[in-house]
Amino acid sequence: MTIFETLVLSQRTPGVAQITMARPAVFNAFDELMIGELDAAFAELIEDASVRVIVLAGEGKHFSAGADLQWMQRASQATQEWNLQDARRFAGMLHRIASSPKPVIARVQGAALGGGVGLGCACDIAIAADNASFSVSEAKFGILPAVIGPYVTNAVGKRQAQRLALTTTRIGAAEALAIGIVQQVVALDALDAAVDATLKELLAGSPNAQREIKTLFAQLEVGPISPEVRELTAQTISRVRGTPEAREGFAAFLAKRPPNWIPQ
Repeated sequence: MTIFETLVLSQRTPGVAQITMARPAVFNAFDELMIGELDAAFAELIEDASVRVIVLAGEGKHFSAGADLQWMQRASQATQEWNLQDARRFAGMLHRIASSPKPVIARVQGAALGGGVGLGCACDIAIAADNASFSVSEAKFGILPAVIGPYVTNAVGKRQAQRLALTTTRIGAAEALAIGIVQQVVALDALDAAVDATLKELLAGSPNAQREIKTLFAQLEVGPISPEVRELTAQTISRVRGTPEAREGFAAFLAKRPPNWIPQ
C-alpha cells in the first residue's frame, strides 16, 4: 500500500483495508493535500483485488473536524477559478467514496463537523461511538455545505438536512441515529467490535452482488415505481442470476459449506 503524508493505510483483517485520517493535532481536518490523498487511497483500494471492504477512520479522539480553517482562509482570498477547481477536487473525492463498488464503513468517534459529516454520509454504513457529535457547521463561517449537501440530503432527507445546515446545531449520537446520519451507535469501547461484526456480515456476501446492489440502488429514487424502474430491476436480476458467483452461492448453500468468496 502507498505511503501517504496525511493518511495511514493498513489491513484491518483479511479482505479489509482501513484508511485512517492521521492529523489528530487538528482533529483530522482536511485540506488540499488530504483531499488528494483520500481520493488516491480510495482509487488504489478500489483497484486492489485483495480488498473486499474499506473502513474510513480518524486517528485520536475525533473522526474529522471537516475543512481545515487555514485552507478555507486561503480559499477566501483566492480567485473564483481557483476555488472552482478546488471544490471540484473535493466533490470528486466524495464521489469516489460514494461510488466505490466495494462497501465502505465509516468508524466515527468524537466530533464530525462540516465536511466530516459529509465524509460519513458518503460511506455506505456509518457506525458511531456514543460520544460522537455532529454539526453541519459551514454557515458559522459564512459559507454553506454545498459539496457535502447531496450526501447529507441522501442520508437524512431534505428537511432534516436543511435544518442542520441552517441552524448549524450540534447533535449527539442518539439523534444522529434517529435521523439517519449513522446506522448504529455503541459504547466507545465497543466501537471496533461493532465495526468488525458488520465487516463479518459484509464479507459473507458476494462481492459481485454487492457491486450490483450499489449500481442498482444508485439509480433508484424514493417514489412511484415506474415501468422503467420495473424493467431495470428485471433486467438486472435476470443478468445476475447467471453469473459465476450466483451459481457458487446457491451451490454452497445447498452443500452447506461457505462460499468461496469468504476470506479464509
